[in-house]
Order: sequence, then structure tokens, then C-alpha cells
Amino acid sequence: MNDVERLAATVEQLTERVRLLEDRIEIMQLVAQYGPAVDSGSGDAAAALWTEDGLFDAVPQRRMEGRAEIAAMVHGPGHGSLIENGCGHVLTVPHIEVDGDEATGRSYALNIRWDAENDLFRVTRVSANTWRWVRTPEGWRTAERINANLDGTAAHREMLAPKK
Repeated sequence: MNDVERLAATVEQLTERVRLLEDRIEIMQLVAQYGPAVDSGSGDAAAALWTEDGLFDAVPQRRMEGRAEIAAMVHGPGHGSLIENGCGHVLTVPHIEVDGDEATGRSYALNIRWDAENDLFRVTRVSANTWRWVRTPEGWRTAERINANLDGTAAHREMLAPKK
């Protein structure tokens, strides 16, 4: 291999690595937008993080299919009560595996609520999350998010296990 071929190979490798880094950053930014969107009551912004037919399964409370159902959850009275009384949805940085135009990941989510009576915040829910993202013409979007309470259920803990 001559110098020109080595340089071309190096540029190709670097291009692939930069694209992978950009993909991971875009997906992390997508996940990071969820909490502020739902905590501000911005249902359409939250729903736009998913594909049109995306799935959000909040085990065992509610299974939402499509952007309209996700937006309706945010605009609904149950969620409205949460944010009106002080609530924060905090998602951790996910572990992301990118495979072309698809990606999978796992992370934690915390639901933190204001306890006015005791003048403090309480973590009221900690959950395991598995994710499936797809690259769309608009950028990366969530195709599926499964959010299950870490309540001792073995299957919920298993969601966090590294994939082999």
C-alpha cells in the first residue's frame, strides 16, 4: 500500500468514526429532550421525538402507540397533575449501539417529585429503559421505548444487562 492509499484508508476510517460519534451525540440529544418536553407540558415536542408510529410502553401504567397517543398522555390530566405539583423526568445518558440506520440502547429514568409538605424532592420512580432508534429523513427518532419500574422484577432488571 502506497502513501496515497494509506491516506485514503485513514480518511475513510476517520469519516466512519466521526459519523458514529455524530450519530451517538444526536441520539443522546434526542433522549435529553424528553424530560424538558414533558415537564413543560409540550406534548407535541415530546411526541416529535418518536417516529410517527413509534411505541412508548410505560410498564405497567400505559402503552402508547404513535405520536398522537404520546402527545395526549402529556396533555392529559394525570400528567398535568404531576407537573403542576412539581415533577422532573430525568433520563440518564443511554448506552448506545449503532448499526447503520438503526440503534439500540439502555438507560435509567427517574421521576422526581416535589413534596411540598416536607419541603423536599423525592425520587418516586426509577425505571429501566430499552430503546430502539431509527434514522429518518428528519434525523434520529425513537421507534420504541420500553420503560419498566425497577421494582425487583427480574425481567425489568434484565433490560439493563449488557447484550452479548
